[in-house]
Amino acid sequence: MLVVSSLGACQPPAADHYMERGSARESARQASDPLPSPDVTGAQWVKIDAENRLVYGRPGEHPLFSIACLPDATPPALRLTRYAPADQDAKAFMALIGNGHVARLKVDATKSGEAWLWQGETSLENDRLEALTGSRAVEATIPGAGSLKLNASSLPAQLIDQCRLEARARGETKTGSEPAVAVDQG
Repeated sequence: MLVVSSLGACQPPAADHYMERGSARESARQASDPLPSPDVTGAQWVKIDAENRLVYGRPGEHPLFSIACLPDATPPALRLTRYAPADQDAKAFMALIGNGHVARLKVDATKSGEAWLWQGETSLENDRLEALTGSRAVEATIPGAGSLKLNASSLPAQLIDQCRLEARARGETKTGSEPAVAVDQG
């Protein structure tokens, strides 16, 4: 018993060590405060033909979300953009929940003009994209960027199907026999 007591005397108290770590943490860069979920009353999907993409938002206001077809990418992909401020060099997963599917897609803070926005790309053959192709609303959530309700529309399914057709016509995608992945790797 005496040996245990004397060993404890050689170590500084746990509280002292914790305070030392706390001081270093205060000087580290901190994440921005979380954002509230935006009001999507009246928000709608709009097709931007020249760019082969969809933009989601309230008419006359800045967009909240977009989906772009990238059939020339290797492999062909979709780019998803959440127009919410992101901290420089931040990384996260965007959860898309809807239509009986859940997708967790990697997104990164991407410089757009003077702002940093959330953006990620995923293969057209990612079966989890079916979260966007049904007839129900979808919830897109990024930690710290709020939860965004995407109102139901057939336009995301049409864009994804058209993009897949374009890529297949070029012989750049498989026929859809790939297994689903829980987390997109690219």
